[in-house]
Amino acid sequence: MNVNLSSIPGFLAGHARVLDRRRYDLLMGDGDAASVLGALEAYRNPDGGYGWGLEPDLRSPESQPGSALHAFEAFADVAPVTSPRAAALCDWLDSVTLPDGGVPFSLPLTVGEATAPWWAGGDPRTSSLQITSISAAAAHRVAVHDPAVAAHPWLERATRYCLDTIQALDTMPHAYALAFAVRFLDAVYETQPRAADLLKRLAAQIPADGRVPVEGGIEGESLRPLDFAPHPGRPARDLFEPDVIAADLVRLAGGQKDDGGWDVDHARISPAGSLDWRGVVTVDNLALLRENGLV
Repeated sequence: MNVNLSSIPGFLAGHARVLDRRRYDLLMGDGDAASVLGALEAYRNPDGGYGWGLEPDLRSPESQPGSALHAFEAFADVAPVTSPRAAALCDWLDSVTLPDGGVPFSLPLTVGEATAPWWAGGDPRTSSLQITSISAAAAHRVAVHDPAVAAHPWLERATRYCLDTIQALDTMPHAYALAFAVRFLDAVYETQPRAADLLKRLAAQIPADGRVPVEGGIEGESLRPLDFAPHPGRPARDLFEPDVIAADLVRLAGGQKDDGGWDVDHARISPAGSLDWRGVVTVDNLALLRENGLV
């Protein structure tokens, strides 16, 4: 793998948010959990949720489900260190969860500019398997180290909603909903008896090469095997042949640009969001490559 590690700090200095620079330092052993949590605090609202562009394509300041996902990812980054903010985030999610146990894709915006149309057009009255499943998956990763999250009633409600909704699927879901449902089932595989059979059912929707086109995305936009199964040694990896995963890891490592960072392959919505996303995916990709023993 020809990843140029020496160029990454300079790229992040010129392109990334403080949060992602702190995440990088922690990943490389030069930072600490407190610094990541301190940077995350800038995106927190008094209601316990997160906004302010923590989801780079959702720039509005109010708390949003999409931002909750990124907050849980930061809490997972600092594990086994825990923060009471994680359980408080579960409290906020519980307050916006609908009667069926699902979370809306997005809530009404107070600032509509610079936000992607899919976020701006979300229906706050309808539960979204896509956002609920990936948020619950991230929360379950946090729950491994955080008893307050593990025992929180929101996570139980969201888990039940996801299992029931996945079981009721009778058509091919959107690519992101499919990938996030797979990652949710992978996260709860050991604790939820239904997860194994449901994962097998979803596997039938994924081509052998793991490429699933994104309906409504930019030309050629597709999800790849690592979008479904990023973590080695997990049940979702068994959905793909080893050489398929190996080839996707080579593709990912080869995606580093000359400036040291990685780019995104989805629509660019705003100048700030485009910069933010490059910082996010650069740290995420480096973390994934490290977890898979390649850097």
